[in-house]
Amino acid sequence: MGKPTGFMEWDRVHPHKREKQERLGDYREYALPLAPEEAKRQAGRCMDCGVPFCHQGCPLGNLIPDFNEAVYRGRWREAYDILSRTNGFPEMTGRLCPAPCEAACVLAIDSDAVTIEQMEKEISERAFAEGWVKPRPPTRRTGRTVGVVGSGPAGLAAAAQLNAAGHSVTVYERDARAGGLLRYGIPDFKLEKSVVDRRIALMEAEGVVFRTGVDVGGSVSFRELRGRHDALLLAMGARRARELEVPGRELSGVVQAMEYLEHQNRLVGGHGEAQARLNAAGKRVVILGGGDTGSDCLGTALRQGAKSVQQIELFPAPPSVRALDNPWPRWPVVFRTSSSQEEGGERGFAMQTKRLVGTDGKLETLHAVKVEVQRAVGGGPRLVEVAGSETTLEVDLLILAMGFTGPETTGLVDDLGVALSPRGTVQVDKRFATSADGVYSAGDASRGASLIVWALSDGREAAKSIDAYLSGGVSVLPTRGADSPF
Repeated sequence: MGKPTGFMEWDRVHPHKREKQERLGDYREYALPLAPEEAKRQAGRCMDCGVPFCHQGCPLGNLIPDFNEAVYRGRWREAYDILSRTNGFPEMTGRLCPAPCEAACVLAIDSDAVTIEQMEKEISERAFAEGWVKPRPPTRRTGRTVGVVGSGPAGLAAAAQLNAAGHSVTVYERDARAGGLLRYGIPDFKLEKSVVDRRIALMEAEGVVFRTGVDVGGSVSFRELRGRHDALLLAMGARRARELEVPGRELSGVVQAMEYLEHQNRLVGGHGEAQARLNAAGKRVVILGGGDTGSDCLGTALRQGAKSVQQIELFPAPPSVRALDNPWPRWPVVFRTSSSQEEGGERGFAMQTKRLVGTDGKLETLHAVKVEVQRAVGGGPRLVEVAGSETTLEVDLLILAMGFTGPETTGLVDDLGVALSPRGTVQVDKRFATSADGVYSAGDASRGASLIVWALSDGREAAKSIDAYLSGGVSVLPTRGADSPF
């Protein structure tokens, strides 16, 4: 381990952030790097527990005590080698992952967890800066081809692994540029797109082919694509948004969160056209949904110059500390404040939208009631309206960030005979295989909307199954958390 008493001597230190007013004036990343000496101390807090529960918390099985010790010893290149064995995209998880590994850290039982997410970013950025990250094309090609539908985290992770195994991989993306959710769904103030471009360029240098502007299921059928390749991976995410079914939903001024975020990301990237209806400048904005997507919309609206922003959640605010039925090492359901919420706006909880009202087809007010959670005898919790709690909010732009219900599956069933789950996701077995021969699915398309780290893990595991399918039953790719042969 790094330093046996490190966790007792050094407190957890969060990375500094750019000043609020400064970062609200642009779309650059808000988080600043740790100083090298501070990174060393943070790594030295790792206890190297007899049972490292952080491994249990990380879907990728990252070797966390190992890379932390390497950083503490000043062996940064070794730290990157250890990290990259299990995680092909640490520069992404180091910025975007909510860090379930930290929630499972033994220190988190009664103290501040070891710094893990930020350490992944520090290690990966050091590796790129030092020139340690180089293209590593396979030494041989198998002659087999794989088509990957979608260039988000799951698709990229699978493509990288399958290419490393020697298969020829083509990634199909319907948008103008590759990256999927990483490019179009995540604001630049959390992930600058130069980081995505850098990784895409590396994958291209290794032999992965990206075909953008290809609408699979539209201009190109799934059946046609399956015919081109020896295997097919469906990794198109879960883009079907949950709807608000109340009177007045049809009024102008009501937009879905992803449409709003994608529009701004295209503008920041220099390849979009401005639309007034998706600009919050001077408007009273209400965001329905308190998750990461809603928070991203909040930060975007503030940067666009909104007159006011309110973020509303349906459920009551979570407690400030773990509830008794939410023990460690489970993910702590506690009150959190995101970087965007630190920047401004108001937050409301336990409010249910009842109707929207406007004039001449234009949204003007949102009518809601307060709700409370009640537990019925013999049943689960339910939301009950509080009598006399009606309230009205003035609103010019209502952004729906209430989550996602599954992938867009047009053409899948008819073209490929792929079965869907009762939730509307692509149904897969434990090998990520669908009901159609040679067709696999990974990430949000089969799991449902989830975390980037789960998408990366699913992509790697699906790649291993595809490799076994193409190779006659035995895969050369590493198992979860194992050393990579590449």
